[in-house]
Formats: sequence, C-alpha cells, structure tokens
Amino acid sequence: MDSEIFDMAHAILSQRRAKAIAENDRRIKEINDKIPEVREINDALYNTGRQLIQIITSAKGADVSDKIEQIKRNNLGAQQVAEQLLSAHGYPTDYLDIKYSCQKCGDTGYIGGKFCECFNRLTAKLTTAALNEKAQLTLSNFSTFSLDYYKGSDYQAMERILNFTRAYAADFSRNSDSILIFGNTGLGKTHISLAIANEVLKKGFSVIYDSTMNILRDIEKEHFSHDKSTEMLDLVCDTDLLILDDLGTEFESKFYNSAIYNIINSRLVKGLPTIINTNMDFSALSLRYGGKVASRITTIYNCLEFKGDDVRLQKKARGASLK
Repeated sequence: MDSEIFDMAHAILSQRRAKAIAENDRRIKEINDKIPEVREINDALYNTGRQLIQIITSAKGADVSDKIEQIKRNNLGAQQVAEQLLSAHGYPTDYLDIKYSCQKCGDTGYIGGKFCECFNRLTAKLTTAALNEKAQLTLSNFSTFSLDYYKGSDYQAMERILNFTRAYAADFSRNSDSILIFGNTGLGKTHISLAIANEVLKKGFSVIYDSTMNILRDIEKEHFSHDKSTEMLDLVCDTDLLILDDLGTEFESKFYNSAIYNIINSRLVKGLPTIINTNMDFSALSLRYGGKVASRITTIYNCLEFKGDDVRLQKKARGASLK
C-alpha cells in the first residue's frame, strides 16, 4: 500500500466520523424540540464538568471523593431519567449516542496508538480496488497460471509450487509461514505473488504488495521528513501480509539495507507472514544484505525456487510462430 491509499483511508474515516457527529447533532436538535425535559437534563449533565473542576480546585488538598461520588450518582440518575423519557416518546434509549461506523475507535482508525481493525479492513479494500485497476491483477490468478511452459523436472517443481501456493492462499491467516520466491526472470514469480495477494485480499486481510524500491522510498521520505514520521514503516511491519516484489532491484545503500533488515526482523518477531520475490539466489542475498538477513530468510522462510525457461520469451516466440 502506498501513501496515497494510506491518506485515502484516513480521509474516508474522517468523513465517516464527521457524518456520525452531524447525524448526532441532528438527533439532539430533534429531541430538544420534541422533549424539552431531555434538553434540560443534558444541559445539567454538560455543566457537571465545571462543577467537578470547581470542587477539585477549591479543595486545597481536602478529601472531596464523597462529593465527586455524589455527582456521579446524580449524573447516573439523570441519564436514566433521560432514557426513560426517550423510551416513553417511542425513541431508543441510546438515540442520542453517537453512532460511529466503528464504535471501537470512534472512526479515528486508532486504538491505543495502534491501527484499528476497521482501518486495516478499509486499507485492504482500497488496495484491492487499486490493484484491480491494473489488468495484471485480473489476469494474475491461480487459474491463469499455465504449466504448459515447463517441461520435465521443471514441470514437476512448478506443479508443486502451484499447489503449495494455492493451498497457502486458501488457508491464509496472520500465523501463516513466510515465503521466499526466487529464480530467474520470466518464470511466473510475480504472477504467483499477485495470485496470492488476490485471494488473501478477498478474505478481508490487509495486504501490502509493492516493489521493494517503492516501499523503501516511502519509508526513506518519511524518515528524513521534518517530523521524522514512521507511519509507513509501522504499516509495513503491521499489515497482515507483506509482499516485497523484486527485492534486490532497489538502489544499494546502508539506509535501505538497514530498513530491509528492520522490516524482515520486526515481522518475524511479531509472527506475521512476509512473501519476498527476488531474482537473487542465496549467495547473492548474503552478499547484498549480509548474513543476518540471508540467514533469517533462508532458514525460516519456505523457499520456492522457480525453474524453467523464460515464459515471456516462449509466449512471444509462440505468438510469432502463429503469424
């Protein structure tokens, strides 16, 4: 997920929150006009805060717990009377409560500094919509992955990979294993990765699928911004499934290598699944990112080596032969 989807999710939640508050204001006005007694009770409850401040500031160290407790009891009694009045006039007792789309976070997207489930669900839907705008996603599903371009032992290896990844997507959970997909270009690594993303998104999980370069650029931009934000890094580390496409094609730098290690290690610690897609073999990974990164990937991840001849070249050749 890029920053545009992140900002879009926040905008949608802000609209939901504003709509809920506006609707609540309308209901309050309606009840104030129809049941003046409820308005008087709510005005009294509103002034309770001032009373509490006056009691506390004038106490000068004295014990005022009894007075505060009495105000709480009075408020509770007043609320019960207001509910009885609402019920007597045919309204639900919670008619004046704000009806947020998500009562857990109040449509803010956060609970205790962490992303709320509603935010993750929303970003999953937005990501699905963004991916569906690309013909690549509609074409890249398991049913369109053809084994006709593989032969002999390569066919058998790719058939096992297809069956494995299909089952992986079908049974996906936040506790699923991580996967390293590696091999030469043109063998279907991106196709399978997108097929997994497609199925996992349909299940309602949050998925971040992007090139490693794009993700690292967003993290770098935030890191070196004025406020040194970590929102993108946090989202990458917390999403249900992270798919890093084309690892190794990004510019080589200490910051990027450090970010890669941070992402991989953080998600392993949290037990969250990651799929890495790369043209690099084990030795190249070790040389590029160091032993710590390579050892984590090669020993903890399920390693799927794609084999065969470049499928894109085969398709091109077959197309030319038909002309």
